[in-house]
Formats: sequence, C-alpha cells, structure tokens
Amino acid sequence: MEIDINKIRDFFSADRYARASGIVIDEVQEDRVLCSMELQDMHRNAGGAVQGGAIFTLADLAFAVHSNLNMFLGAAAGITVGQSCYISFFKSSRGKRLIAESACLSKGKTMSVYRISIRDDLGVLIAEMLGNGFTTAKEEKRGSLG
Repeated sequence: MEIDINKIRDFFSADRYARASGIVIDEVQEDRVLCSMELQDMHRNAGGAVQGGAIFTLADLAFAVHSNLNMFLGAAAGITVGQSCYISFFKSSRGKRLIAESACLSKGKTMSVYRISIRDDLGVLIAEMLGNGFTTAKEEKRGSLG
C-alpha cells in the first residue's frame, strides 16, 4: 500500500510542541522515517549547545510517526504511545540541522521497539534513542485515518 506522506504530516501537525520546535517530517517509508529540525537560538542551552530536550523532541516525533504508520496503511490498530524511551547523547552538534532516522527493531500487535539515530548535517552521530511503544485498542474516531 502506498504511503500518503501529506496525510501523515497533516495528522502530526496537531503535535503543537514539535511544530513549534520546527520539526519537519521529511520521508516516510515502511522501514524508516526521517524527520529534521533546523537549529535556531531557541534550541540552545545556557552553554550554547543544542538542548537535550530539543534532541529528544526530534527523536520522539520520528518514533511517533514510525510507530503509528500502521494507522495510515489501513491496519485495524489504535494509536501507539511511548511506553518508555531511553536516549544517549554522544556529541555536541556543530551543524545547522539535525536529522532523526527511525528503524523498527521489533513490532508486535501491542508492543514495539524503535531505534532513532540523530545525526547533524555534517554526518556526526549526536544521539540515539530507543523507544518502546504500546499500541492501544482502536477507537472508531481514528478509523478514518487508514
């Protein structure tokens, strides 16, 4: 089934925090999702580095898009929410843009695990997040997404 990225972008435009952070959904495929964020002053901490919360927010949106992809492919699934997430920070970015790439490690009926790698536009690995998702029961109001 073909993925309608505009339908996905429209749905996630309701994520006001990610939208205010300037995060863009760049690419959606069944085996990977790419999201990016142009770095601005608001993303910097007191020391001038990219704030960990900004990096986490980027990773979290890539995780949300990828773990909820089945809703857009017509599966009878509810929304997937983060059950637990673990992030490791490796380097401070010297780039102007961060890119999050999500890969599914395991997907069951209700439990899923994704690895999200965050690199800057210079190719440097900045952080990795491991996200565990829980898929809720399908609600009728979400039935129109697929």
